[in-house]
Amino acid sequence: MKRILLIGKRGFLGNYLNKYLHKKFKIKFISFKEINNLKKSIINYDYIINTSINKNYINKKYHKKFDNDFQIANFLDPKKNTFIFFSSRKVYKSKGNIKENDKLNPLSNYSKNKLITENLLKSKLKSNLLILRISNIIGFKLKFRKNLHQTFVDLFYKEAKRGFIYDNANRFKDFLSVKKFGQILLMMIKKDLRGTYNVSIGKKVYLNQIINWLNRYNKKPLKIIKNKFIRNQDFYLNNKKLMSKIKIKNELYELKSECLNLSKKMFN
Repeated sequence: MKRILLIGKRGFLGNYLNKYLHKKFKIKFISFKEINNLKKSIINYDYIINTSINKNYINKKYHKKFDNDFQIANFLDPKKNTFIFFSSRKVYKSKGNIKENDKLNPLSNYSKNKLITENLLKSKLKSNLLILRISNIIGFKLKFRKNLHQTFVDLFYKEAKRGFIYDNANRFKDFLSVKKFGQILLMMIKKDLRGTYNVSIGKKVYLNQIINWLNRYNKKPLKIIKNKFIRNQDFYLNNKKLMSKIKIKNELYELKSECLNLSKKMFN
């Protein structure tokens, strides 16, 4: 059985993956602060997955002291450990059908920092590296947890509680449920994949459509406001490279089902 070190106890994604993956693998789940206690034993793990992040990594220009992934990589043996790095679709220029070898155009500090980390990890870990360029993750977050990121769902719920939602016309993005993300990651580990992959549903998801799903069980009438702040940030990722390797279903109806379940949890 593969041994996995999962880092990031405070986050939504780390907690979900711990519950999902422990059924299939031997998981040790720690916080980023606990990594120093494993300096000598970390080489005993087949995979190291980090979901923790420093808030300065999101908001400020790159510095290695803000880069949790690079600090973890310093403890690894490239011949014995495989590191799974959670990158972002934001390293690309926004457009439709984005492939892994398409133009990179990070605009924010966060996306620029992700690309810097990708390159540092490639240099340090060579071929024992799996880079996931991930689209928007949809899932239920525990309300008592403070989130460093404001996700699409966070913003929707905040607006809905205030009594309005935006009309986003024909804008689209790429979304993936946290359940499907767990399934994909599981298969990538089972297949021992390395390299860089887009992790997404791989098709247009219109914002008004997903808002309707998320709002299905909201009994409060909402005012619909035309979004005056629309910018050309529509995108979806081409996921064919990954899907050809892991061969699982990744359909729009699955995303809809997860959104409806999420709506029940948010509004009940």
